[in-house]
Amino acid sequence: MPRYYGRRRDPADFKDVKIQRATLSRIWQFLRAYRVKLFVYLLVIVASSGLGAVPPLVTKALVDTIAHHGTIGRVEVLAALMVVLSLTTIALSIVNRWYGSVIGEGIIYDLRTQLYNHVQRMPVAFFTRTQTGSLMSRLTNDVQDAQSSVSTVASVTSDVFTLVATLIPMFVLSWQITSLALLVLPPFLVLDRLLSKRIIRVSRQSMRLNATMSTTMTERFNVSGALLVKLFGRPQAEAREFAGRAAAVRDNGIALAVISRYLFAALSLVGAMGTAAVYWIGGRDALSGALQVGTVVALAQYVTRLYSPLTDLATTRVDVLGALVSFDRVFEVLDTEPSVVDRPDAVALPAPVTGRIEAEGVWFRYPAPADVSVASLEAPAADGEDLPLGTEAGNWVLSDLSFVAEPGTMTALVGPSGAGKTTLSGLIPRLYDVVGGAIRIDGHDVRDVTLASLAGAIGVVTQDVHLFHDTVAANLRYARPEATDEELVAACRAARIDELIASLPDGYETIVGERGYRLSGGEKQRVAIARVLLKDPAIVILDEATAHLDSETELLVQQALAAALARRTSVVIAHRLSTIQAADQILVMDEGRIVERGTHASLVAEGGLYAELYETQYLRGVELATNPDVELATG
Repeated sequence: MPRYYGRRRDPADFKDVKIQRATLSRIWQFLRAYRVKLFVYLLVIVASSGLGAVPPLVTKALVDTIAHHGTIGRVEVLAALMVVLSLTTIALSIVNRWYGSVIGEGIIYDLRTQLYNHVQRMPVAFFTRTQTGSLMSRLTNDVQDAQSSVSTVASVTSDVFTLVATLIPMFVLSWQITSLALLVLPPFLVLDRLLSKRIIRVSRQSMRLNATMSTTMTERFNVSGALLVKLFGRPQAEAREFAGRAAAVRDNGIALAVISRYLFAALSLVGAMGTAAVYWIGGRDALSGALQVGTVVALAQYVTRLYSPLTDLATTRVDVLGALVSFDRVFEVLDTEPSVVDRPDAVALPAPVTGRIEAEGVWFRYPAPADVSVASLEAPAADGEDLPLGTEAGNWVLSDLSFVAEPGTMTALVGPSGAGKTTLSGLIPRLYDVVGGAIRIDGHDVRDVTLASLAGAIGVVTQDVHLFHDTVAANLRYARPEATDEELVAACRAARIDELIASLPDGYETIVGERGYRLSGGEKQRVAIARVLLKDPAIVILDEATAHLDSETELLVQQALAAALARRTSVVIAHRLSTIQAADQILVMDEGRIVERGTHASLVAEGGLYAELYETQYLRGVELATNPDVELATG
């Protein structure tokens, strides 16, 4: 009776769900690879169900032989047959379990890997809108629930054949006693419906409470949350609040266990009443000579096989619809096409890449939410319903923008916050696609080359460096997995981080912690620069890579950047004037347009927006007259 220990599904959740032919067809596509195993699996289930009906008949023959003083040889044969039947049943159960696991886990693997690979191909806009938790739920809960369709089909097949294999011999042995045994079933089904509603309500509350407790642990156990708790001195208050949530989970779990036990006890009572009825009526008939004793014993054994499949079949529709809904939720993500993909005729960016960047008449606005996201993956409304996604694209972020960055030169992007600098830098590696115009590298439109070759030619260092919770070496080799230890050391030496790594407890095998939290901001920046150096791209994009660093740390980062930018084409968004002064050209952006361009000296002399930004920052502190290393307000 496994279903009474699992999650009970509310029929109300699926009252509007209909079985779609298209969904069934797509599910079959996932099952096609397992069709032979599935056929054998169902065949074993049928064999097991049929074999399960034989032992009561053997018991009948054995009891009748004993009652009628049969031969010892017949008793020995029947006893041996019972052992053989038991061993065969065990063997079939092992085969059944193996096939069920291979098919079920295989479907989980296929769905999960296909979903993961698909999500990996989604554009950045998809991740900026969707909730990470909802997306992870598709990869875990929905995939596992979809897999339950196999066990549901197997259970239905087993239940049907078990009923047939049980009822036929029961009616043959005594249709009167069989009919009486079935009379006790309707009251149990009514009780099952009543208790199921309570179980569903408590289960939902349990899931909500567990989700709340899990959220609390997730928020408090990451580095930032743990630091906040300690800085505000609230560990005792946190302990009390968590204890309250854990107590609610405990009390709810006790209630769920007790109610589930009531339901199991009810099923046991029905079985006991059915068995008692068989012995009561059958015993009377046996004493009168109308039935043999073995027949009564066989009927009593059969009745214990009767009720579980009947009650299981009563909830089959809900289980099937629940699995189909989970499949639909997985397909919903798989059907969301990535907006940035390789064209059918895309070719690799020809090597060697010189790094010439040309933007010609570039127009861009962020796509409509409906084009890049899934409503059910975003934050729901207050009532829990999915909010409709907008179908209108955003306002123009870049307007008719053109420039050329020659190989080996530095282009700095300057302008107020919201001018479009980061957006422009994101169009070069195709984080988004231009709406109008074109961006070319070495004369090739970035939309005509493969994303893999484009990623190989471009390295990016951002202000908020992300490091995986892994070793320093593993984070570095993410750029080039085949890199040797000598190449790792050379890249780190050029990035001015080798000595620090060598001083760590485990050197390059030191775990950096969540998001690299065990390293300082400047150290993470230099690790990121070393990662780019190891990649050895032709083009480097720096998005405020030196912002918010102290002067000493910035000097080390600047030295590392000098190595990273040497002989490479670079596009730099920077606060620091020292970086911008070294640029071969400065593009001053405002409201998505390039309003000025030139060198630092020529732009200051023009007296335009750049000069205004420069003067504003230049006059900010008393030391600026002697310290050229000021911050330019670039957002």
